[in-house]
Parts: sequence; C-alpha cells; structure tokens
Amino acid sequence: LYEKAKTLIPGGTMLLSKRPEMFLPHHWPSYFSKAKGCEVWDLDGNKYLDMSIMGIGTNTLGYGNEEVDNAVRSVIDKGNMSTLNCPEEVWLAEKLIEINPWADMVRFARTGGEANAIAIRIARAATGKDKVAICGYHGWHDWYLSANLNKGDGLSNHLLPGLEPAGVPSNLKETVFPFRYNNFEELKRIVENRDIGVIKMEVVRNFGPEDGFLQKVRDLANQNDIVLIFDECTSGFRETFGGIYKKYDVEPDMIMYGKTIANGYALTAVVGRREIMEAAQKTFISSTFWTERIGPTAALKTLEVMEGLKSWDVITENGEKMREGLKKIAGEYNLRITISGIPALTTY
Repeated sequence: LYEKAKTLIPGGTMLLSKRPEMFLPHHWPSYFSKAKGCEVWDLDGNKYLDMSIMGIGTNTLGYGNEEVDNAVRSVIDKGNMSTLNCPEEVWLAEKLIEINPWADMVRFARTGGEANAIAIRIARAATGKDKVAICGYHGWHDWYLSANLNKGDGLSNHLLPGLEPAGVPSNLKETVFPFRYNNFEELKRIVENRDIGVIKMEVVRNFGPEDGFLQKVRDLANQNDIVLIFDECTSGFRETFGGIYKKYDVEPDMIMYGKTIANGYALTAVVGRREIMEAAQKTFISSTFWTERIGPTAALKTLEVMEGLKSWDVITENGEKMREGLKKIAGEYNLRITISGIPALTTY
C-alpha cells in the first residue's frame, strides 16, 4: 500500500515525520488499523507497543482515551458544524487564559503550522515591522522557510539540513533570521542590525537555558519594543500544566499550543496579550474549519483529564526513568547515546 501511495501522494505521506524510510526502510509498518492506549495494530493484525513518537507527540493521554472520545462522540451526535458558532471555543479560551494569567485573548486553528503563521501575522501587524528572529522549528509556511533564502543554510540547526526553499517568494529574503539557542550574543547582533519586530522561539528542545538565557531574551525584547513569542506546540503540557516556560519564570507576549492540547484531535491555540492580539483585527485571518466543534470539545475534556491526573508529572517521571535506563545501558556497553534534555520528549 505504501508503494502505491508513493505513486499517488508526493512523498508518500502527508507528514515528513511519518515516512517509514525515516525509521527502518522496508521494515517499518506504514499504516495502522487501530490504536489504543500505547498499542498500535498494523493492517496485517500485528500489535506493537508504541515506543516511538506517540502520534508525533499528540497523545499524552494515550490513544483512544475514553473520556475525550466520549466527549467527541456527543458532539458528533449533536452536530459538529453549523452556520452558528460553537460555544466551546469561548469556554476553551477562558480556560487557556486561566492557565496563562498574563494573557487576555485567544485565536484557534487546527495545525501547528497554522498557529505559527497566525502568530507571526498578528505580531507583525502589532509592531508594523516585517523582520523576525527565530530559534527552533515553526512549521512549513513561506515566512519560516524564507530563512533559507538568506546566505547559507540557516535552518540546518532548526529543522533539516539542506532544505531548499523552492516555491518561496524570493522577495521574502532577509525577513527571517535564525539564531542558535543559548547564544544570546548572536541574537543581540541580529536585533541591533536588522530592525527586528518579533522574536519567536521554542522555550526548550534538546536542552534547557543557560546563564539566564530566557530572561536575557525577555529583557532584550522589552528594551527594543519587540514581541516575544514562545512556540510551545511541542513542549506545552508535558512538564507543566501549560507552557514549559513556567519552569523558568519568564513570560512571553504570545504563545502557541498544539499537539497535546486535544489528545490527537485537531486543535491549536494562539494565546496572547490584548494589546498585541487585537492587531488581528487589522488584517485578515479566517478559515471555515477553524469553527468546527470537535477540536475545542476534545481540548476542553483533555485539559480536564490532564488536570485530574496531573499527567505532566507522570510523563516527566517516566521520562526520567527512561533517561536513567538509557544512561545505564550506555555505560554497560560503552555506547554513546544522545538523550533529549526534556524528560517528557523521551517518554513514548
């Protein structure tokens, strides 16, 4: 079936991270028939324990969580789409502001790339400046890939090496400038020389901040009237109830959540301060399927279940056990193993 897919779908899959060749060419199962808990069944009925990336990090409550799925079923019975708006989006916005008390307003989308594009559009509208400094992975849209229109391979340390910005308009050159994590001097030089209006970054990925890095970034943004955006589509709700920024006591101006927020159902959120978020009214940001009901319903129930279980503590504890186990194995067999600095990202 996968061989057929490659003749019908460019690249064979909708998501690069799910291509079987990236795991074990010719042996990695391509398709699943069902998934439950942390188990997955392929089309031939073979059952696997998912010790890989658990739906690309979407299902921290496990596949097919009964409480979340039952909430979604009730929406299907009542109706998912309508000419009117669903009230769940208001209730979910209230909950996210409660979780992020520095924030005032929320916009919703259905994918991480969309949320990143929305956040950049709003921040640019708020500052009136085009240029953005980035650190980390922020999706596939033109604004982000335009970093590779500059000299060199700017995204090699953030996404993939050698990524061609084919199809990205050349006039976006020198609008996005990557900087390396924990390299404050590099970011400072970019800000001093590029009239930066927005800094967008992942709070952590493979290792945490050193020498007060996040606070220095926050101070730099304040001093230069720059909007600071934290992309927590990957890190959110894994080590804290909300953004991992809470561990470091540094608040952004905007934040994005995705992946874990609805336990496998499509929902992403852009959360921010009122004076920035209201700039969304100056530009056009709108999409039909952002109004469907399943996403916010699933997110509301997911957050409720997470809060009851304190799932972030369970994930972190299991992640630490795995890290220690891998270190022990590496020591016994004299192996060199690279382990993520975020315990939650090792827990699949």
